[in-house]
Amino acid sequence: MKSAMMEREGFAALVLRLRSEGISDINLLTAVEQTPRSRFVAHHLAEHAYSSRTIPIECGSFLEGADLAVRLLHRLRIGAGQRVLEIGTGSGFMTAVLGRIVERVISVERYKTLVEEAQTRLDQFSIRNVILRQGDGSNGLPGEGTFDRIIATAAFPAIPKTFTEQLVHNGILMCPVMVDDERCVMVRLTRTGSRFEREDLFEVPYLPLTPHIASYL
Repeated sequence: MKSAMMEREGFAALVLRLRSEGISDINLLTAVEQTPRSRFVAHHLAEHAYSSRTIPIECGSFLEGADLAVRLLHRLRIGAGQRVLEIGTGSGFMTAVLGRIVERVISVERYKTLVEEAQTRLDQFSIRNVILRQGDGSNGLPGEGTFDRIIATAAFPAIPKTFTEQLVHNGILMCPVMVDDERCVMVRLTRTGSRFEREDLFEVPYLPLTPHIASYL
């Protein structure tokens, strides 16, 4: 009972903060509400699940703050019928929210532990339109065709050309790009034919991407 109340109160507080930023997409907020964030963190950190702070998870990774997670999905402009590629599954929270809205999600993660735990959570929520893969996401996902939306949650020195090649006409790519040794900014590219419109959105706390599949974990 206490945990359910904490979940409701945390979500309500999050919605108020998001609305102050102009984020009120009912489909997105409903998908977030249906995906309890406390299920994606360790039990002793559940009280922070809806806060704006980053939360440590397994394999030295972290769950981005609730505000940032929803802000990113809002800026990605997701909707029904889309095919989405996610680089960096992490806890699986954004993966699950995406799965509630779009047609198909393929998510790539280098850590086997994170893939297995995210799959367990997706199964608990009966989300069946998501494919999780342990793999090296540094070049996107060659051989899987194109995507309407691509989002990465690990930083790159520059946007990989292979990502842009896997984006459809009118598709959107969001990728953190390092601006110096300690800071990175979320970049949004919108493709129109062979042209790309770039927008530098805001700084994000993501770490530089580590290539290759993890040998352990």
